[in-house]
Formats: sequence, C-alpha cells, structure tokens
Amino acid sequence: MSNRLQGESSPYLRQHADNPVDWYPWGEEALCQARDRDRPIFLSIGYSACHWCHVMAHESFEDPAVAAFLNEHFVSIKVDREERPDLDQVYMAAVQAMTGGGGWPLSVFLTPDGYPFYGGTYFPPQPRYGLPSFLQVLQAVAEAWQHRRQELLSGGRRLVEALRQQELAPADRGGGELEPATLHSAYHLLRQSFDPHHGGWDGAPKFPQPSVLEFLLRYHHLTGQAGALEMVTRTLEAMARGGIYDQVGGGFHRYAVDERWLVPHFEKMLYDNAQLARLYLHAWQVTGSDLFRAIAQETLDYVLRDMSDPAGGFYSTQDADSEGQEGKFFLWTDDQVRQVLGRDADPFLALYGVTRHGNFEGRNILTFVGPLEQRPALADARRRLLAARQQRVPPGRDEKVLTSWNGLMLAAFAEAARAWDRADYRLAAERNGRFLLSELRGGDGRLCHTWQGGQARLNGYLEDYVYLADGLLELYQTTFEPGWYRAAQELMDLTLAHFQAPDGPFFDTEDGHEALILRPRNLQDSATPSGSAVAVTSLLRLAGLSAQERYVEIAHRALAAMQPMMARYPLGFGHWLQALSYALAQPREIAIVGAPDLADTQALLDVVRRGYRPFQVVALGAPGDQPPAVPLLRDRGLVAGRATAYVCRHFACQAPVVQPEELEAQLG
Repeated sequence: MSNRLQGESSPYLRQHADNPVDWYPWGEEALCQARDRDRPIFLSIGYSACHWCHVMAHESFEDPAVAAFLNEHFVSIKVDREERPDLDQVYMAAVQAMTGGGGWPLSVFLTPDGYPFYGGTYFPPQPRYGLPSFLQVLQAVAEAWQHRRQELLSGGRRLVEALRQQELAPADRGGGELEPATLHSAYHLLRQSFDPHHGGWDGAPKFPQPSVLEFLLRYHHLTGQAGALEMVTRTLEAMARGGIYDQVGGGFHRYAVDERWLVPHFEKMLYDNAQLARLYLHAWQVTGSDLFRAIAQETLDYVLRDMSDPAGGFYSTQDADSEGQEGKFFLWTDDQVRQVLGRDADPFLALYGVTRHGNFEGRNILTFVGPLEQRPALADARRRLLAARQQRVPPGRDEKVLTSWNGLMLAAFAEAARAWDRADYRLAAERNGRFLLSELRGGDGRLCHTWQGGQARLNGYLEDYVYLADGLLELYQTTFEPGWYRAAQELMDLTLAHFQAPDGPFFDTEDGHEALILRPRNLQDSATPSGSAVAVTSLLRLAGLSAQERYVEIAHRALAAMQPMMARYPLGFGHWLQALSYALAQPREIAIVGAPDLADTQALLDVVRRGYRPFQVVALGAPGDQPPAVPLLRDRGLVAGRATAYVCRHFACQAPVVQPEELEAQLG
C-alpha cells in the first residue's frame, strides 16, 4: 500500500511512498492530524542523494514493527530539504542547539504546534555507535509525551525563543563604517587554522569551502598578500588530485571523509559544482594554471553531459549509491583498468595510484599522484574509461530543477563563456536563463523554487531571487542583452520589497510565506552562500550598472551589521567577506559604447575581460542607443567616431578612452 507521498513531485519523497510508515508531506493536513489526534510529530528531513538517509530508510522506515509504532503514537512527516530549505533551516538549528551537532537524515520530534522538543540525526536499528536504537528513541519520546508533556511543551517554547533571539542578534553586533581591518582579521584567522599539508581547514571530514577561497583570491587581489593565494592554490591542487574530484568524469563529490581529500562522500551536488567551477576559473585567471583551467572545464562539461534537462534546467543531485553500494559506480580495480586500456594501462595505473589491493574496500578511488605536466597526456585514457564506465548501472539522479542552484550554475557558465570564448557555454547559459525566467517566474515576476516535469511549485526563497539575479548579471556581462539586466534588477527590487529586514540582513522567506515557529534568517554560509550576503553583493554590482545610490546604502547597512561576525568567524562568513571586499575596493563601473561586432569594440572588451577583475561591472551599448536600458550607458557617445570606454568609480568618471592601452592604464 502506498502512503500519501505517492503524489508528491519530490523524488526523495516518492522514494518513501511504499514505506509502511504512514507518511504525510508537510502541510496543514498533517498538522491538523497531530492536533486532532493529540499526538507528537515525527519530522524526518533528508534528500535523495543522502547515503545515510537511504540507510535509515532501509533499516527503520521499511521495518513493519518500527512503522507500526510510529503509526500508533506519532504523526510522521517526511520533508525534502532541497524543496523546503526553510523547514530544514529552522529544525536543523533546533537540533544543533539541543545536541551540539546536526546533519541528514534530520530526525526531530515536535509538538502539534510545530515546536521541537527532541531530535538527532541518524538512529540505528539496534543500539550502536553510542546511540540508542530508533525504536528505543520512539518509545522514550512516546512515554515522555504521555507522562511529562508539560515539561516537553515548556522546553520546546524556551528553545524556540532562544533561537528567535539568536536570529535577531546581528542587529546589536555591528554598525558604523566599513573597515579594512575586518578583512585583515579574517585573513589572519584563516591563516592560523589552515592545513598546510593538505589544504583546506579542519580535519576529517573536510569540505571545499568555496566562499572562503573566493574571499582569499579577492584579498590577494586587494593586498598582494602572497599567503592568501598560497592557501587557495594548495587547496585547489590537492582537491584536483584527490578522490573528491571525479578523475574520469569530471565534477566534484560533496566532501571528503578524510583530511587528505582521498575518500569522498560520493554524492554530487549541483551547488558544489557550480561554485567550484567558478572558483577554479578565477584561480586560473589569477595564476594561468593549466590544471585549474582543465578542472573548471571538465566540471562544466560534466554538468552539460550528465545534469542537464532538455528544457534548459540543471538537475539537482546524483546519488552516492548504485546497485545498493556506496561509490560502486566510481571505483576501479587494477584488472578493470587494464581491460579498458590494454597496453596503455601501466602509465595510467602508476600516475593515478591504482594498486591490486586498492585504497577503498579493495577497489581504487582514482587520485592523480604524478607530475601535473603529465596529466594532459592521459586525456584519451580518461575518455576511454569514461565510455566504459557509462555502461555501468549509474547512481540515481534527482531531476528536480531548483531555481537557486540553477542561478549558481548560470553564473558559472556565463563567466566561463566569456573567459574562454566558449559558444557552447554561452548557449547553455542563455538556454538556462530563458528557462528559469519562463518556467519558474510568474506573471507578477515572483519566483517559484522548484520545477519538475513541466510543473513549477513552492514560493521562491531569498536564495532563489538573489542567486538567480547574480547569474543574470553575469549573463548580461557576457551577452550584453539588456533583458538579462532588467530581469536581475526586477528580482532584486522584489527582494527588497518582500525579504528585507529592518536591521540590514535579509529574511530567507518572503513576507507572505507560510507562518513557521520563527521566520528563518541564516546569515552564515553553509554548503551554499548566505542568501543575505549574495543579496548584498548583487545590490553593489547592480548599483554600478543602475546608478541607484539606494542599493549601496542598503548593502552598506547590512555589511556594517555583519562586520564583527566576519572578523571573528571567517569560515562561516566567506561570502560576506567577498561582499565587504567589493565594497571597500571602490569597484569600477565600465561603460563601453560601440558596435558589438566591430574590431575596435572587441579590442576594448578584450581588455576588461582579460585576467582576474573581481571588482568591476561592465555595460556595452551601441552608439545612439538613448535612453539606454542600462543607466551606466546614459549620455555616453563615441569619441572621434571610434568605440569608447568610460571608467567610473562611485559615479565619478575618468576621461573617455578609445585605445586598448589607455583603457589598460586606467584599470591598472
């Protein structure tokens, strides 16, 4: 018998449709059932690529005895965290406050009013790992609900009030002027905690931290500090060599379970690959490293090959498991490599560290251990292995399209298209932009969060608006089609109208969103950048194009409130540090007037697109196109009949120039 999840759009929820647990999706029906039947709620949050979510489902949610107890004593609700980041954020914060840790699957017990009173993550079927069995947890919670209910209710309300105060705290922490000292403090703390042997921060497990690495690239650009660039390059090379990178198919797994980047958690997430492709692109712009360029392009090519919907969107995730085994799709034995490569196998085996005994459960996670200059010579061997791997049973793929994650990938493709003059990347970005604006935007301009099979649903979150606006601004600066700029501005104006908080940073849900126990506002980066920080960055960039000072004022107010947190906890506030870097750099606004297809215009564009230029925005318009769609181009004309560049800072402009060398001198 199928339960109530069979009609849901989320692949993760549908994976549980045949459980004997009487699951409900989150909604009024489930909450009413809990109130009417006077039962606590068991809330289980996960996502389709989560290995331990699958383990707990198999061990407990498919167990008739566990299901019978849940069905008798609880109202059970299953949530896809990728569809409902608001619920995930609220209840993850609660579990972290209760236990000091969190993760997925997230297991939370709530009152019928939604107040959390107990929680954890994975619970095993029998007591182990120092954890009680899941059934023991259920029995204890049911007993407490029966006999100590008032204690649970009071504790839940105290917890939520503490979380609410924590959400409001940034308003009391900052203010005043934006200070370069904030950047310096953050850099020194990052330097102190950096792993000099393997790159990255902390021990096992180790996550890529793209927002922090992007900040360090910007800090190096601002200050010339060699140590900042060293942290980036050491980390990116170690990751590119390690098992966290798919050496055959391109793209990154979610994180490494060890400190050396060797053994990954094998799921692949769109958001990781979007951020890391862009990061490696930027690192190539700074260093000229052939490795960094190759990794960025191989990652984008993986997304085009394996994660693209024919309609134009990008899929969300690939599972860690295939044929019931974690990582099976990605692992190799010595014999398997020899069978594919034949006489060419020996050099590959040596350079990729493949041995008879393997480095993971008797098989090999491919890692590049040889000299970097030898990697390009093995491109054909990697292609042959990829072709052979494609014959295996692939991991499951979550084919829902999320606006927010697509916005991140849109930005990566748009930047890569102009950096390398790649028409295929530009076409992918344009197709994605058209898809998102047509399929996930309503007639009133408001966004939906998710799309699958032709159906968009769920009101957009802050991250949907600001990630997409950021991607559209990149796409405008690649194609100079004014519609992309207009759409980005419309999205940011909607963000200001419906998400802005009085103290500067933004709420994660719009003002008309479903009322939860608190209105979430996650100011830290997680695996994705803080929505508030991306909003600030987009406002600052949009200000340069639109000549609207109000965008700068709003952004500076939010940055001022967050400065103390950035200075103290840089690993959690990398994107805020990027935004602060942008504000303090007094970014250049560059207007180029000229026919786009003429050589003199292209010569000026080549200058502004050359190298790493993180603190600028660029607009291009044809002569005589007045009033222009982009206000930065207003009242700009040709000089001596030639394409002309105008370089401005904070609405004050230098003399117009027509020679590429003159423009290069002005940009420094």
